Amino acid sequence: MLVADSSAAADWRRFRKELADAEPEHRREMLRRRANQSRTTDLAMIGRAGLGHVGGDMSVLDILTTLFFAVLRVDPERPDWADRDRLVLSKGHTAGALYATLSAAGFFGAEELETFAAPYSALNGHPNRVKVPGVETNTGPLGHGLPVAVGMAVAGRLAGSARQVFVVLGDGELQEGSNWEAAMTAGHRRLSNLTAVIDRNRLQQGARTEDTSALDPLDDKWRSFGWDVVTVDGHDHLALLEAFTATRGDRPTCVIANTIKGRGVSFMEDRVEWHHKVPTAEQISTAAAELAR
Repeated sequence: MLVADSSAAADWRRFRKELADAEPEHRREMLRRRANQSRTTDLAMIGRAGLGHVGGDMSVLDILTTLFFAVLRVDPERPDWADRDRLVLSKGHTAGALYATLSAAGFFGAEELETFAAPYSALNGHPNRVKVPGVETNTGPLGHGLPVAVGMAVAGRLAGSARQVFVVLGDGELQEGSNWEAAMTAGHRRLSNLTAVIDRNRLQQGARTEDTSALDPLDDKWRSFGWDVVTVDGHDHLALLEAFTATRGDRPTCVIANTIKGRGVSFMEDRVEWHHKVPTAEQISTAAAELAR
């Protein structure tokens, strides 16, 4: 198991305190810059490894950054704290985005990122909970994250815990039937401590979601299973923050975050080939310059 970087964890705590005290527009800018730093880190990781899922990493990073740097009750130096909030990355193929975020928060040292997807590295192409602190469950086979998160929410309720459970899903992943069994169970049990976040970039491997197996009207589908639904711009950090921290009713919440695959890199945005295409060194340099603006 990797160990925390105490210096990075201290920086994370200072960031969160400054963010909490900041005016809204400064808060937005802080989160935007933090997310773009993780995008740049992720690009370098994928370039070194020669593999990854760069398009989905770019689309989900504003969601992960907002959760880890503004919302989740976690402690990078106590990753097994019993009453911590839980984050399940169901779209486990975007592990690079999660690793970049966890490292920036101090769950482990930044030097570990250089081993991404290398033989014997703890940082596999899909996250592993026995190797990486901050990873709550192994994911990769799509459709598994939400069922596990439902179990976590039930366990939290039985324990009388205040912890919240968040699960981030890809939209193409919703074509897996196991998600809808879990959604039905969560609605039936009124798991108000559970939030599902849909990375709605409308692209999956090889095609658009609506051409493969149409999901719309997605909001009505979730409501029909007994969930409260909020639709937001998935790259608007303040909108995400409001959706994640709003007072909950007595039902689970689904946040449909409309995103752009390849977000932040002009030649990747909304291009299906960047699902798992690996950028060249020149493309990484160009992308890093765009993200630094």
